[in-house]
Amino acid sequence: MGKLYIITTPIGNMEDITHRALRVLREIELLLCEDTRVTRRLYGHYQIPIPSRIWAFFEAREPRVISSVLEELSKGIKVGLCSDGGIPCISDPGFKLVQSVIDSGYDVEVIPGATAVETALVASGLPTSSYTFKGFPPRKEGPLHRFLEQEKDLPHTLIFFESPYRVQKFLEQSYSVLGDRKCAVCFEMTKKFERVYRGYLSELIERLKSEFVKGEVTVVIAGNHPKFFR
Repeated sequence: MGKLYIITTPIGNMEDITHRALRVLREIELLLCEDTRVTRRLYGHYQIPIPSRIWAFFEAREPRVISSVLEELSKGIKVGLCSDGGIPCISDPGFKLVQSVIDSGYDVEVIPGATAVETALVASGLPTSSYTFKGFPPRKEGPLHRFLEQEKDLPHTLIFFESPYRVQKFLEQSYSVLGDRKCAVCFEMTKKFERVYRGYLSELIERLKSEFVKGEVTVVIAGNHPKFFR
């Protein structure tokens, strides 16, 4: 019987991949990936033979690809899914595919590895016992305000992905809704220019005003606890 493998790939540092992931990348017969160019570089770095079939897999194509994947699984084909970095389905396409594969009675095997969520959480220095990952926040001010308002009174540490072009506005809105809490803004996790800015929201808002922000951003904000308010 065919099987779908969810393969976690490095989020930056190419050394952050497991032996199990490398083995599965060698064994699969069909690979679905976000950007075929990025995935080919990964295969080249580790000198792994590239599967005979690689299909681009992104949100717009997901509904069309699902039926084709189910057909391949019915033939006993081993199918792999990976994103450009991290674990698929987390702020990346894949959920609908996984759901359809499970509903159709096929096995799904997840190959764990590095993720920006837990890496940024631990690097932030904020509580790790309970946290909520919120993904990418809404872009417009009204929906963003309501999005943050839902978490205002909860004790969990909050984790967000954000664009470098919108992180300043996001921090300002967070300050307005949540108050002046402790926060960490994590740039380019595991990459060459990784850096983490820690402080209160008001401090980080001022700091980023004078910086040219680029690269992937993960924001970690303390939950509603007096210890983490100014």
